[in-house]
Amino acid sequence: MGGKRGRIRGNRRKVGAVTQLPYEGVTNSYPAVEILNPDQVEQIVDGALKILATKGMRFLHEESRHRLIAAGGKADKAQQTIRFDREMVLEYLSYAPASFTLRARNPLRDLIIGDNNIVFTSVGGPAFCSDLDKGRRPGTYAELCDYLRLVQSINVIHQEGGGAFEAMDLPPLSRHLDLYLAQFTLLDKNVQAYALGRDRTIDCLEMTCIALATDRAELKRKPAVLGIINTNSPMQLDVPMSEAIIELASAGQVSCVTPFTLAGSMSPISLAGTLVQQTAEVLAAVTLVQCVRPGAPVMYGSFASNVDMKSGSPALGTPEYTKMTLASSQIARYLGLPSRSSNTTSSNCVDAQSAYESEMSLWGSVMGHVNLVNHAAGWLEGGLTASFEKLILDAEMLQMMTQTLEPIEVNEDELALATIAEVQPGGHHFATEHTLARYQTAFYPTLLSTRENFESWEEQGAQDTATRANTIWKKLLEEYEQPEMNESILTALNEYVDVRKKEIAQN
Repeated sequence: MGGKRGRIRGNRRKVGAVTQLPYEGVTNSYPAVEILNPDQVEQIVDGALKILATKGMRFLHEESRHRLIAAGGKADKAQQTIRFDREMVLEYLSYAPASFTLRARNPLRDLIIGDNNIVFTSVGGPAFCSDLDKGRRPGTYAELCDYLRLVQSINVIHQEGGGAFEAMDLPPLSRHLDLYLAQFTLLDKNVQAYALGRDRTIDCLEMTCIALATDRAELKRKPAVLGIINTNSPMQLDVPMSEAIIELASAGQVSCVTPFTLAGSMSPISLAGTLVQQTAEVLAAVTLVQCVRPGAPVMYGSFASNVDMKSGSPALGTPEYTKMTLASSQIARYLGLPSRSSNTTSSNCVDAQSAYESEMSLWGSVMGHVNLVNHAAGWLEGGLTASFEKLILDAEMLQMMTQTLEPIEVNEDELALATIAEVQPGGHHFATEHTLARYQTAFYPTLLSTRENFESWEEQGAQDTATRANTIWKKLLEEYEQPEMNESILTALNEYVDVRKKEIAQN
């Protein structure tokens, strides 16, 4: 994946079908917006290294502590903390790659993570789903599969985010197996792991090998699995996340380390202090990754925002969130790590607030040169809900942003001097040869927005944005075509799931 986006082209759908841009990689050719000067970045990183050397990080997982002690960390057994010398952290940091490629089931959808590439993922992890028809509710496996079909169908989404929402009609201890089966059969895009603990991570690695017709040795050389590793801010890493790091790193797969730092509650109320703590937590986990396997891919994840001081609730899509996204990606580049941020909103429904808070989040990510925009489409209600309509709203914004990143071409043909000369003052350009040769592909064609005048819009039912989005996701489901899969691979995946479900039921 990668390379400059071309003009809209090819793959015209049938009349009445949903119009969208083709699947392509996105790169940002504009300079990154950097809101910190070099001295400030160094002060933040220096502060993080001081915190690790003096306070340390608590690791609740005994094996992780042993690995870090063997690598030179200093343990406080009573507090379960490890302190890191500056030289130790910087040495292990130097092993981490600045970019890497993630394989997809369809090689044309492989992802390059790093440099100026931007990858958009679908929402992952909420407890609920929602749409205009049935409202907010616990999701079912059938509904989850429909959501995955939409993720496959929306071209501007490059990666599935690790399960859009929990399938509450399935047993909690084995539902990850059904998720993996759906991911690999309903999509040919790269998909995230449900990296909660050792067993779920191992199941993902094994099923990835089956789906890609590969083995662990080749998977280690050509990674395909990315797992989100959330620290327990402030300054703690729990057992399931530590187990996932060890399994991912041992297999040469990607740990995307993301502290949950909310200024004023989970981190200092000052933005600079939050960035120091976030960086310290990331560096501690990066050190663990590189202790397990030097050179294993790892990412600097940011989810730094603030709390609402009136309610104590997380405040998302805020100016503070946008500034910390820009700063975090700048720190990640300084450290030589790919970066991750998110599309966020606190809104409880698909309304104006959900749009402007998400746009604040997304522009911070895009203009800051974030490499992985997690939850880029579908997030609602502070991450508690995956919305079918919000998926479409976000896809429209993502498409518009990718087109904004398309540079303006300036050459003899594009300058159109002859055309300007031929049109008389007060005339128009509708019928010029220059216009007629370009009108079908010259401008961005909307996915969701309407440009009808008021009378036409009213005649068509006066539908608001959420209502139009509801119609579009249903059309996309009608148009969905399941990617082909070799029958032997499908059989092997189902057999693996059956065996593992029996093992889980017996334990």
